[in-house]
Amino acid sequence: MEPSTLPAISTLPSLTSLERAAVLDLLFEPCVQLHTLSVALLRERAFPSYDDLIASIGVQLTDLAESTSTSDMEWLEAILGAHPRLGDKKVNSSQSRAEQAQLNAGKDEESKDLARLNEEYEATFPGLRYVVFVNGRSRAVIMKDMTERIIRGDISRERFEAIKAMCEIAADRANKALSKS
Repeated sequence: MEPSTLPAISTLPSLTSLERAAVLDLLFEPCVQLHTLSVALLRERAFPSYDDLIASIGVQLTDLAESTSTSDMEWLEAILGAHPRLGDKKVNSSQSRAEQAQLNAGKDEESKDLARLNEEYEATFPGLRYVVFVNGRSRAVIMKDMTERIIRGDISRERFEAIKAMCEIAADRANKALSKS
């Protein structure tokens, strides 16, 4: 399986564990904790579509967010933290690099402001990384959203916002990958 190609949804249960992990990596970001949480789900359950698969993973992540267990919260934060910081120069995932391309273009001062906001966000919400479905929005729009979320200061809501964004990103990646095949 090529890194940017998704297999037919009906074949997921027959794939190896490594191949199912690669599907998760393509849709979300490479993350051992997400593999542990969700690789078995791809084997145990048949999904009619990738949107249904992504929604099921969203439910798993939401269950972690609603848990009172410290270890569940740490697990969730590791998964949410697998997404690269917005505007980072070193982004491992080719999907994230492409999605953030317009955020990395622009004035040096804006890059510094975005880096400062990332730091402020992570100080406000320890264990979290700002995750948003960029979807072609400008750096200014994203930075305004980030600032509003920092001011709001609700870590519980941030976890749910990040889960929602991760699922939106995954759905967009699935649609793009499937349109290639």
